[in-house]
Order: sequence, then structure tokens, then C-alpha cells
Amino acid sequence: MIKSTQGRMLTGVALAAVWTAGPVWADTLRLWTVEEQPERVAVQQEIADAFGEEFGHTVEVIPVSETDLGARATAAFAAGDLPDIIYHPVQYTLPWAEAGILDSEAGQEVVDELGPETFRSAALEMADFGGEVAAVPVDGWTQLIVYRKDLFDEAGLEAPTSFAAVEAAIEALHNPPELYGFVAATKIDEAYMSQVLEEVFLANGVSLVDENGFKPLDEAKTTEVLEFYKKLGEASPPGDLYWDQARSVYFAGQAAMTFWSPFILDELAGLRDSDPPRINDDPTSTELASKTGVVTRFAGPSNPDGAAWADMRYWGITVDANIDAAEDFVTYAMNEGYLKTLAMAPEGKFPVRNGTAEEPEAFIKGWADLDVGVDRKAPLSELYAPEIIEQIVAGLDVATRWGVKEGQLALASKMINSQVLNQITREFMDGRIEASAAVAKMNEELGKIQ
Repeated sequence: MIKSTQGRMLTGVALAAVWTAGPVWADTLRLWTVEEQPERVAVQQEIADAFGEEFGHTVEVIPVSETDLGARATAAFAAGDLPDIIYHPVQYTLPWAEAGILDSEAGQEVVDELGPETFRSAALEMADFGGEVAAVPVDGWTQLIVYRKDLFDEAGLEAPTSFAAVEAAIEALHNPPELYGFVAATKIDEAYMSQVLEEVFLANGVSLVDENGFKPLDEAKTTEVLEFYKKLGEASPPGDLYWDQARSVYFAGQAAMTFWSPFILDELAGLRDSDPPRINDDPTSTELASKTGVVTRFAGPSNPDGAAWADMRYWGITVDANIDAAEDFVTYAMNEGYLKTLAMAPEGKFPVRNGTAEEPEAFIKGWADLDVGVDRKAPLSELYAPEIIEQIVAGLDVATRWGVKEGQLALASKMINSQVLNQITREFMDGRIEASAAVAKMNEELGKIQ
């Protein structure tokens, strides 16, 4: 693997000297970030400037669109002009390590310095590259099942943590049009349906790849998924549904359950005027939030341990970096600058580093007290009960995505983005194809994708 000769010259005793005595030269680091909104760029530059004051380096924060990130990184690598650090989503981490873009030794050195035990293990495992951490996990979020806990409690129902529990709740609560048992994603050209389906497949332990590439879907397990998802569709309002309807119906108090990202948490509490809850006449009311529970770990009959669909973000140190200065920055960002990073969007930036060796839960506690909201602000710890906060963070322990552990994330992403699963699942839901034929058709179409 290619290494930065400048950075790798300072190892062992010399590296120890740098940690204790500060930098031996000032340099300019270039940091690419997919957090490109102006207010978030300003926060990142603030962290970078504070680092610069302490360490003597200058850090230039450069926003890069997530849609352009892959092409730009590939071109910069070919030109030998990669930035020092890239804040990026998980789907790039292992492919970039394999391509030689990321310096996994540098990532591991930072994690060792911070203490591996201070991180959520699943976040480290998703970046495992031959025993080293290819990039340093920063934050993440998991898909949620949002549900009316007050109605579940009144009916004596278990929380919807499994296929069986969801089906039992639908049987007890579905009473349209006053209350729909669920709002499922059924619009086949929406990425929302792709995310939700992957969550349900993962929950039942179904994968479409292994270490060698495409792996045909298990017919029995996939049939369980299809039949379960059809029940969700039957308990939903009519029409092609995606995230907008899911939120709208739930906010109107007309849905018992739905899938959504944690970005719903502030809106649910009446903190955003453009999307207020309508469960009563007060759009700023926290009543719906107080009546809501969330589930992050979801299990099917063939996978009792369950899983959680997750989006993770990482600091990647590149092979063209000033390694030592880049390691200093990432270490600083995960200590002094960490809560500022999470504060950019606490409802969607769950801490994957729990705390420090001295204060093992410092960052979890600090994150829960960060303000969320747009038109009004309040900390999650004031809006939701401690057990819900713990449920949100605990989902990261079982976080996963198709292809990450198998080193086939790129192929799995192509399969998901093809929307083959969406189309054929919808055919089954509409009664146009039998389950066995649907599984066979999925395998035939997925097998064509390279």
C-alpha cells in the first residue's frame, strides 16, 4: 500500500515527540466534507480554526457534494492530489481502502490513540479492512420504526420489535380511515422504499451478496419478508406512498406505525413550522412526541437477533496526506471538537464514540443535551424519555448495511439502486405474481447486475 513518506518518517520515538511537544512544522491540510450546507461548513471551519490555534496548522474546509464525491476522489487519486482528510459516508470507506485511496494504518493509529473501547463496536466493524480500521467513525443514524406508544400501552401490545409484534399490533389497531395500522413505502421509484425494504430484509437475515459477489436470495426467508411486507401494505392508506405521506399520516394521528429516519424527531415535537404535527390545534405541541416510541433493532422470524439499517459517516485519512498532522486533526475533532460536530444536526448525528476513557458516557450525555429543531430549539433529553434516547443510540450496536461485512458494498448498492426489489415486491403486493416466482425473478434480475 502506498504511504505518505513525509508522515511515515515520523513514527515511533519521533511520533511520540510530536504528541507531547506539538508540531515540528506548520502545514495546510485540505479537508473535503459532504456536510456542504453553509452553516455546517462554518461550524467545521470553526473546529478547524480552533485546531489550528493549538497545533499551528491551517485546515481548509472544502465542501463537496455527496453525488460528486466518488468521481472527484477517483480523479484526485489518479492525479496524486487527494486532500488530506475526507469526511464521507460509509459506502465509500471499504472501496476506497481497497483502491488505495485511504491510509488504513493512519485510521487505526487514531482509533488506538482514542481507545477502541470508547467507540460503538459496530461502527468500527463496518470499517474493518484486514484487521485495521480503514477510517475513523464519526456519527451515524439508524432507521426507526416510529409508533404510537400510548395506543400500544392501552391495548397491552408489545413494542413493534419483530414481524410478529407488528402483525399483532395491526390486528389490534387497524381501523381505517380513523387509524391505519401502518404506513408502508410502496412508491417503487423512491429511494425511501429501497431503504425500508433493505431494513426489512436485514431484519430477517437475508443478504443478496457474499464475499464472492451476488448471492441468490434465500427463498424461504425472502418469502417471509414478502408476505410480511404485503401485510404492511394492506394496513396502509391506498396509493403510492413514500416518506412524505408516511410523515403526514402519522402527524395527523392517523397511523399506528411507520418507518422514518431520526430526522423526524424534532418535527414530531413541533419544532419546525413547515411540518407541524396535527394531532391537536397547537402546531408547537409536544403531545405527539410524548405519545411516540421508537424501535431501532428489528427482527424477523429467521433472525431473532435482529438488525438495524444504518447510515454512518467517517473521517478518512488519504494516502496523499500529511499523515501526522491529519491524525492530529482527526484526534482533535473526535475529542475537543466532537460535540460541535454532532451539534450540526443532533437528531441525525448519533454519537458513535460514547465518551473518553475517563468519562465513558461523556459524549452520549452531551449529545442528548444538544438542541434540535429549526424554528424552536430544545434538547432531545427534554423531548423524549431516557429509555427512548437509549433505544436510539443502542441501534448503532447492530447497525449494518448489505455488502459492508462482505466487502461488496459497491455491488450491493448497484442492486439496491436498480430498484429491482421495489418493483418485484410491489408486483407481489398487488397480487400479480406468486411468492416463489417473485423470488426467482428477483434472483434472475439481480444476477445480471455487475
